[in-house]
Amino acid sequence: MFAKRSWHIDIPLLMSLLIVIGYGMLVLYSASGQSHPFMLKQVVRTVMGFGVLILCAQIPPRVYYRLAPWLYWAGIIMLLLVLAFSMAHKGAHRWLDLKVVRFQPAELMKIAVPLMLARYLNDRTLPPTFQTLCLCLGMIMLPGLLIAKQPDLGTSLLITSSGLFVLFFAGIGWRWIVGALVTVLTMIPVAWHFLMHGYQKRRVITFLNPEHDPLGSGYHIIQSKIAIGSGGLWGQGFLAGSQSQLRFLPERHTDFIFAVLGEEFGLIGAVILLLMYCLVLLRGGWICYQADQTFTRLLGASMMSTFFVYIFVNIGMVCGVLPIVGLPLPLMSYGGTALVTLMAGFGILMSIHTHKRRL
Repeated sequence: MFAKRSWHIDIPLLMSLLIVIGYGMLVLYSASGQSHPFMLKQVVRTVMGFGVLILCAQIPPRVYYRLAPWLYWAGIIMLLLVLAFSMAHKGAHRWLDLKVVRFQPAELMKIAVPLMLARYLNDRTLPPTFQTLCLCLGMIMLPGLLIAKQPDLGTSLLITSSGLFVLFFAGIGWRWIVGALVTVLTMIPVAWHFLMHGYQKRRVITFLNPEHDPLGSGYHIIQSKIAIGSGGLWGQGFLAGSQSQLRFLPERHTDFIFAVLGEEFGLIGAVILLLMYCLVLLRGGWICYQADQTFTRLLGASMMSTFFVYIFVNIGMVCGVLPIVGLPLPLMSYGGTALVTLMAGFGILMSIHTHKRRL
């Protein structure tokens, strides 16, 4: 209770996050080839992430409510600057170089979009009218298209889904949901011929038939499935995975870290991770259920749903049941910007739980 009153920290959620991150550090140590400098960088980023979490937890929801438009439009401006001035890295324009630090504006939009949508809908009658729905879709699609242009399809889909979750929890009618699904299905041929890049098409083809190019575009997923399958029930043992330790598995410390876990800890290790994620999701869901404002309920529910999509998409693509879209496994994969953004989201969730005040 002291931590909740003084530091606005939710202890059950904090402990759940610590457990997942601790497990992730263990797997990452193996995936990095036991590199101590590599792990030190991740520890520093993790400490920074928890610092951001504590900071965000101190800020009352009414402040986020007022900041929402400023964060959203600042993010839009930075996305435009990325497309105009950023240097290409592997053919993509995703980073804004501020000299002191390199920043990926798309990460900011993971928080800014649900914040903006939750604020906008808080001041209107729910379920949303057709006019309100159209304006909300415009606010979702604008950053989604700018990020897809970088190109970063995975992050674009994640941010779009975060906004759509706000609309879903706002009580949007099922006829609109069915209509949207029908529209998406009919737009697939158009997207394939006019919107998707060549590498994105290759990912879809690889998803349908990885063996058509086993040493090229299908290599990642084939090696990933070999690693997971070779783990069996109990795994090959910590630091004993052949695919990961002999470096047959690409991107093993980022997008494909779940394959390392499956190979070394087996099905049991994978189930343990899923149970850890369930602890985080259940606690986050309970906080959203107890929220006393429309704004905080919509915001919290969107963030937790997006966190679930993060997990589902990464594990799905690593296991070969979803196309590869380049999303890391949350709280497990190596990286700084995504981790800090996630921790900021959990800090906002704690703020929702510990600041029960009117906007």
